[in-house]
Order: sequence, then structure tokens, then C-alpha cells
Amino acid sequence: MEYCVGGLQEMLDTAQGKNFPEWQAHGYMCQLMDGLEYLHSQGTIHKDIKPSNLLLTTGGILKISDFGVAERLDYFAKDDTCRTSQGSPAFQPPEIANGLDSFSGYKVDVWSSGITLFNITTGKFPFEGDNIYRLFENIGTGVFTMPKDIPSLLASLLAGMLKMDPDDRLGVQEIKRHPWIVGKPKNTGNAVPLPPLPESSDELRSMTVIPYLDAMYNPVESDDENQFERRSGEEGLEGMTRVEMQVETQVQIIEEHAPPIDALHDDDMDEQNVQSHLQVERPIFGLGDDMVRNRKMSRLRRMSPANCKQQ
Repeated sequence: MEYCVGGLQEMLDTAQGKNFPEWQAHGYMCQLMDGLEYLHSQGTIHKDIKPSNLLLTTGGILKISDFGVAERLDYFAKDDTCRTSQGSPAFQPPEIANGLDSFSGYKVDVWSSGITLFNITTGKFPFEGDNIYRLFENIGTGVFTMPKDIPSLLASLLAGMLKMDPDDRLGVQEIKRHPWIVGKPKNTGNAVPLPPLPESSDELRSMTVIPYLDAMYNPVESDDENQFERRSGEEGLEGMTRVEMQVETQVQIIEEHAPPIDALHDDDMDEQNVQSHLQVERPIFGLGDDMVRNRKMSRLRRMSPANCKQQ
């Protein structure tokens, strides 16, 4: 998994006018279309394209994230028809706002990409509403006002991506051939940078997964942990990992409350009954029940009369 330093929404929130310069938005849009082209070639419909789901790596490469509502088309499907409408309301197309039972999945992603492009270049949304009902009512009409100061080529692309009829809406390949995408807007205006990370809000954000998990589950060694490590050293357990030592501690706690060994060695007592005697609360360290139970059974087998005679 690649590390992403931030997302487009974070940048927009700190930008003057809540938008990007045209040339910067152009770069992100080109990358978004490349990503959608690949997803659609694999039969995947994202269904929730929006600035907050578009992340950036340290090298400025755009990554599409959050596939929580994505849909994978059947391998033998005739087309891209979808029947489940999900995603953020402001980015939903008219066919979903009007309650159609089925719709083109590819064109849903095109529409939400068009809303995203409109938003990152103007700082506004083409469709708004005081509540979700008014919002869907406005989206359902497909009528919106194009800002007067928007460049003509960009306005042409937005008009094609935000067609009310999905059949008239541009496809990903058509978008990639559009003059605004093929051309390169003049590099005017300063790029909106990623906002600096607050020093104290999320100290673990820049860490790799290993120190992150270690800091989360073992932030500070308490007196109990120091005492346990001293005890484990006395018992010759220096080579154990922290997880193994936690398991060993759980086993010791369980043995203190376990039933007498003689009762566990009755001839008519099978392993299932033995396990019923060993049921305890979930381990305090968050270890799996199976791990602790297997460790207990292993120790009990070593203490069985048969093993004692062999020794």
C-alpha cells in the first residue's frame, strides 16, 4: 500500500476561493481519467468519485481511494448496468436522483467526475439544495448555470460530462480526447500546496505501519510491563517476542484459576469437555481466543499422566 500525504479536499479547504488554478486541475483530471479507464477495464464501478476520495502521493501522483460502495461487474455481464445506487448525494447523477431502477455504471463515474471537475475549478457545485430532497430535485432536472468566467474549452468539457441523458454523456475515452484534456492550459497562478500537518493533531500519520502499531498498543511501558519483563528474564524467556510473552502471561493467569489436574485427567473426559473447563473471558491483551486455548491445551497435554510416565 502506497503512502499518500493528503487529498484534494484538504487542499481545497485551505485554498483561496476553494479551487485550483486551471492548469493544476487539468493535471489531476488527466490522472483521474487514466485511473477510471483502468478501473472500468477491470469491470469496477467506483460510484463515489469526489475530491475527498482523491489522494496524492509524495510524488504528486493521484490515487483513487475508498472503494466502500464500489461495484464489480459480473465477468459475463453484457454491459455496465448497475442497480444499486450509493455514494455522496451531491455527486449523484440525474438517473439516480430520479429513482431509476437501473443505470449505466460507467456514466455514473463520468458524472461524479464532472461534478468534481466543476468543484475544483470553480469552488462551487452545479447543483445545490437546502436538504437532500431539494438537492435531488435540482439534480433531477439536469439544469445548471455555467459560470461566465470559466474558459470555453473547460465549459465544453463540463457540459459534455454533465449531460442529463447518460446516452448523451461523454465516455472516458471521449473525455481523454477532448481538446481541454489534450491541450495544456497556461501555467498561470500559483499551485495550491498540500497543507502542513498540525504538529500535535496526528503524530503517527507519517509513520510506517510497524511503529504506528507499536505506538498504538505499547505507548509506554508501565510498572506491570517492567515487572513482567523482569519475571520473564528470570524464567529464561528473554528470547520471546512481546506477543509470546503476553500469551505466556495469559496462560499463567488461567492456570491459577484452572480446575484440579486430576479432574482433567478422568478417563471419561474427552478434549471437548476439557476445553469447556478452560473457557475464560477474552484475553485482556486482545489476543485471539484460539491462540490462548491452543497454548493451554498444549501445556495440559504435556502434564498428562501418559506424558509423565514417558518422562
